[in-house]
Amino acid sequence: MAAGIYPSTSSAASMYGRSPFVAANSVLTVSPISLLLPPIRRRNSAVRCKRKERYSTVCFLMKEEQKLIAEEDSESETDILSEQITESFDRQILAARMAEKFARKKSERLTYLIAAVMSSFGITSMAVMAVYYRFYWQTQGGEVPITEMFGTFSLSVGAAVGMEFWARWAHRALWHASLWDIHESHHRPREGPFELNDAFAIINAVPAIALLSFGFFHKGLVPGLCFGAGLGITVFGMAYMFVHDGLVHKRFPVGPIANVPYFRRVAAAHQLHHSDKFNGVPYGLFLGPKEVEKVGGIEELEKEISRRIKLSKGS
Repeated sequence: MAAGIYPSTSSAASMYGRSPFVAANSVLTVSPISLLLPPIRRRNSAVRCKRKERYSTVCFLMKEEQKLIAEEDSESETDILSEQITESFDRQILAARMAEKFARKKSERLTYLIAAVMSSFGITSMAVMAVYYRFYWQTQGGEVPITEMFGTFSLSVGAAVGMEFWARWAHRALWHASLWDIHESHHRPREGPFELNDAFAIINAVPAIALLSFGFFHKGLVPGLCFGAGLGITVFGMAYMFVHDGLVHKRFPVGPIANVPYFRRVAAAHQLHHSDKFNGVPYGLFLGPKEVEKVGGIEELEKEISRRIKLSKGS
């Protein structure tokens, strides 16, 4: 009975990893329950391998994802750094351009200031000397030409006032019409200390010099009137330069003139001319506020005056 169990047990043993060459007389104790159990050891090793493979795959994917995230972070940091460098470079370029523009404007104002001062002192001194010597020569004979002197001073005032109306008409009928090609430079940003529109100052200076010269070298009522007319044109031209070029367009500093209330209104009115809010009105300069009032621009005039006062205080 016992001998009959040996072959079956040996075959069972060989099935589950036992050697088939075990001695026959060796007793092998096999539990009946063990015969019914599956080979758990092999299955567990397969599960471990699969888990190990899955764990390796997950680790590999996590490492790849971390690598991609690190690359994206480094790229974003590089982009931010490049943007910061670009912004800093742009700011440096802008600062350099602003400094260059400021230096150019300063040089332009200095150049025009020198020209304005030299012309003002030159013209003023020449006019004063011309008036003095003309009347000195006329009074050498002992007789004072009252009529001639009165005509000279009267026409000098009349010519100065009349130039305002002439300038208003010429500005509207000529400068903004047939002579716009020259005057246009005054309505565009100026490049350099001078502009083509300055040619009108030279054009107006020619008749003034001619009238002054004729009246200086001749005696009589007519030469006296011509001398007065030339003197009035000269006075108007100097006042126009200081108020229009200096006060309104700030081509050179004008000092206390900017604080005179009426000159402040004149500057504001002329600024409205450059804004084209009232079809170019005013075309005159010293009577410009009156022109603005006639077209109903008092409110705009007051706003412009307030704006210029704020700018002057801010600077």
